[in-house]
Amino acid sequence: MFCQKCGFRRENEGEPCANCKHAAQAEVTPTGQSVVIHQMAPARQSNGCGIAGFVLALIALFLGAIPVVGWILWILGLVLSFVGLFKSPRGLAIAGLIISLIGIILILTLWGMLLGGGVFLF
Repeated sequence: MFCQKCGFRRENEGEPCANCKHAAQAEVTPTGQSVVIHQMAPARQSNGCGIAGFVLALIALFLGAIPVVGWILWILGLVLSFVGLFKSPRGLAIAGLIISLIGIILILTLWGMLLGGGVFLF
């Protein structure tokens, strides 16, 4: 028997290919014939909103001081990261959300100090 994926000769029907690790299962039908069922690895999932929110949050770290552009980037990063929390995988969405929240807190603190006439510590 040969592997359907790479053509390498298999020793046993039910074991994965020794060359490419492609799995195949043999199943016996009621008539006694064997049927090979190929199991493909599941496709990797991606979270587009989470990735976009993370990237915008990172860009906003560098452009956050620009009055309008930076603020829009922070808010877009926050919104897209929040939407990405409801999809899987969530890792970059969580990171983007945290970075965006920290940035928005910094912006609000800065504006509060400017409008309130507070004293800068630096």
